[in-house]
Amino acid sequence: MIEREGRAARAVYNSEPGRPAGNVVTGRKGGMFVRFEIAGKAAHSGGNFAQGINAIGELAHKIVQIHALTDLAKGVTLNVGLVAGGQSVNTTAPHAEGQIDMRYIDPADRATTLAAIEAIIATPTVPGTTAKLHINGEFLPVVQSETSKILFDTYRAAAKDAGLPSLDGEFAGGCADSGFTASVGTPTICGVGPVGGNAHTPQEYLELDSIVPRAQALALAILRTRVD
Repeated sequence: MIEREGRAARAVYNSEPGRPAGNVVTGRKGGMFVRFEIAGKAAHSGGNFAQGINAIGELAHKIVQIHALTDLAKGVTLNVGLVAGGQSVNTTAPHAEGQIDMRYIDPADRATTLAAIEAIIATPTVPGTTAKLHINGEFLPVVQSETSKILFDTYRAAAKDAGLPSLDGEFAGGCADSGFTASVGTPTICGVGPVGGNAHTPQEYLELDSIVPRAQALALAILRTRVD
């Protein structure tokens, strides 16, 4: 739906929070949220240890391999942030699962990294285990185009006329819906909402006195937007 509406739009301003410095976002990482399930075989870990196949043991091997795909220089990060598994402390774990957060900058790295994850999931280290991979969700990256640069210049001039201090564009590691519109070629900038910070923590905040001037800057930018 977002991609369809984006194709019909002259431009897209995404009102995610402005950066703590007051800047807007001109580039973002793409991301995938992936879950993998591992099946083993239950057995009493005292009386029949050799008959069991430990899914948690396989989970541990896969986590290490998945984290090794991280390439900070390229902006590719892998984080297994949720794990679960097992039946009881005295049972060889018959099942386990992990959830992966994958981030990237270059769209080409999406396919290569996902293929590497698929190979890890398909290749057991603990004999007798099997695994399945599920994609739970995905965000596409915001890659700044020439028309998006024009849009940013329009917004920056409008912000100045609205009385805001001089601002710049920033790259953000977080994902947003702006990636879907940027991916279909619509000029897009993000982070034009009120200024805030410390996202996803108990200390997350919003600067109340930024609400009105940022809204005024956005309204003025919309009135001036010509990217053809």
